[in-house]
Amino acid sequence: MSTITLLTIILFILMWIVGGKRGLASFSSVALNFILLFLTVIFISIGIPALWTTIFAGIAILAVTIYMGNSDEKTTNIAFEATLISLAIVVVVMVPFIKLVGIQGFSPEQSEEIEAFNLLIGVNFESIVISTMILSTLGAIAEAAIAIASGLDEIIEQQPDITLPALYTSGRNIGLQIMGMTFNTLFFGMFGGDLALFILLYKLDATFGYYLNSKIFVAESMEVLFSSISIILVIWITTYMMGKKVRRT
Repeated sequence: MSTITLLTIILFILMWIVGGKRGLASFSSVALNFILLFLTVIFISIGIPALWTTIFAGIAILAVTIYMGNSDEKTTNIAFEATLISLAIVVVVMVPFIKLVGIQGFSPEQSEEIEAFNLLIGVNFESIVISTMILSTLGAIAEAAIAIASGLDEIIEQQPDITLPALYTSGRNIGLQIMGMTFNTLFFGMFGGDLALFILLYKLDATFGYYLNSKIFVAESMEVLFSSISIILVIWITTYMMGKKVRRT
């Protein structure tokens, strides 16, 4: 039995013990998302446009993540709609910025590992970068949307006569807590993933300017920034849509 298989079994058992049926549903959603990501790689590799493939895969991943992890239909519908709107806005903003910075392809630090391979694979690396950025934002915006929608729905149930300003204030307070934790998670994930590279560059007496202009550092930083922007958008949009729910009632 491989290490990954053993860890997967441990994860399954822990999710079952802690979450029960909900935990099993969450584990199933992870498995389905893995299959969707694997199919995305296959479709892109056979020549299907990467951007459109990623958008359709992203919508499917968001649907699986949100609907399989929650049972309240109204709340999940609002969260799903908010994530779609946020994703659309981020994609529109993302594409011109990625074209501007030119971070597609492999960095010089990665070139030695792949120099023996033929890189003429018939895939537009710029579209691959855009796809990577889109996929990196999905988990964060889905988590934030569900947290905001569930929290505000609980407040509405406990206080049916709550006013819109009070609801928006509650949404802002919940959003501030989510932003603080999520931003730190994204930043530490970026730093931890490239820690060995940073140590290597430090040992090579690389200047601070080299760090800032390193393709890997810029790409990772943009992933964090786009994810952070998408989280802020989805918090605002979800809160606004929950406010519309209060108006209807």
